[in-house]
Amino acid sequence: MGNRLNRRDFLWRSALIGCSAAASPLVTPMSFAAAPWDDRLVVLILRGALDGLDALRPVGDPNFATLRPDRGAGTGVALDGAWELHPALAPLVPLWRAGELGFVNATSTPYRDKRSHFDGQDILEAGTTGVGQARDGWLNRMLQAVPGIEAETTYSIGRGDMLLTTGAAPVSNWSPDAALSLSPQTERLLEMVTHDDPLFRDALGEALVLSGLVAPGSAGEILQMAEMMEMAEGGAMDSGGAMDRGDMQDARKALAEAAKAARGAGGYDALARFAAQKLRAEARIATFSINGWDTHAAQHRTLQGPLESLASVLQTLRDDLGPAVWGKTAVVAMTEFGRTARLNGTGGSDHGTAGLMIYAGGALRGQQVTGGWPGLAEADLYARRDLLPLSDVRAHAAGVMQGLFGLDRAVLEGQVFPGLDMSGAARLVL
Repeated sequence: MGNRLNRRDFLWRSALIGCSAAASPLVTPMSFAAAPWDDRLVVLILRGALDGLDALRPVGDPNFATLRPDRGAGTGVALDGAWELHPALAPLVPLWRAGELGFVNATSTPYRDKRSHFDGQDILEAGTTGVGQARDGWLNRMLQAVPGIEAETTYSIGRGDMLLTTGAAPVSNWSPDAALSLSPQTERLLEMVTHDDPLFRDALGEALVLSGLVAPGSAGEILQMAEMMEMAEGGAMDSGGAMDRGDMQDARKALAEAAKAARGAGGYDALARFAAQKLRAEARIATFSINGWDTHAAQHRTLQGPLESLASVLQTLRDDLGPAVWGKTAVVAMTEFGRTARLNGTGGSDHGTAGLMIYAGGALRGQQVTGGWPGLAEADLYARRDLLPLSDVRAHAAGVMQGLFGLDRAVLEGQVFPGLDMSGAARLVL
């Protein structure tokens, strides 16, 4: 079964990372299911809340340059006069031009206002309108509606099944043998230096996200983050602040070691390659998470790595599936909520409401940005802080499954996504 986390490890790392624990690189199971159809579906959960306004920049909105003065027109990769991609997504431009990449803007789950990663992800994966309304996930409930579903034999580490695939329908799990090798001394050090310092704890959480499964960036970037943390804290702390320069140096070393260990797992590309291998054979559905989207600070740096990982995953899926299978494949990338329209004082963005759904694949209608646009004037923002939701992201996922698998709308609105109205679903399947 590989190296499994014990309860103490899990609780410690959850407490350590704080709000970024929901995006832990150790919580990256992968699930598959075989099904009696030929089309393929890949669901990517972007844990941590993707900032859609940075990934796909609405440069055609005159208020965007005011809200994000360093992200205005000409700073990204132009798709047309209204939209630019973040430079880290530039490798996906050929997919866009081929009609195999698209976006749904201003979309969200029914979750509002509390902005908790854990609650937001629960609703996203359960497919319900509120927290705790279901113990199974919407993808598993979809499988329950299809007779003859079989699971492949695989294995997992971390927490096992994603809620998305948990339920009565048989689903197998697989994950690479990935664990951050932290000594007890390192664990104790990180507990000590983060215990009473919320600013340092949050910054450390961001650094650990950077050293996630793919370790987006080098160990040098982790060290740079540690330098930034030290500057943010005004240099070395006195004994009352729980750490000194020696502790900081040890923390930097621990972060670099964690990054090195994480990179040895093979990264998200390994998940994508394994997914493609299974999808070329009997599997028809695959799902896994890409972590690291909780960009509360230094977003110009912290968002780069996760976006590069996402771009690489999509390219790997396309290349490894091959033209024939890619032409029958839909990839849907969803996140628990968006982020604030304005950046905060540390150059990051906080938890928001409406966000971005990214999709790709030869089975989908790409080269479009759909979903409508609510505007970024202050009066147009949700609670005068967030992008206003115009659609339910569940409707778009349901529309993809209906188009791919021919599922009845009543099943999708009643069993798979209880309480859903699919009338707002974008037309994504060819």
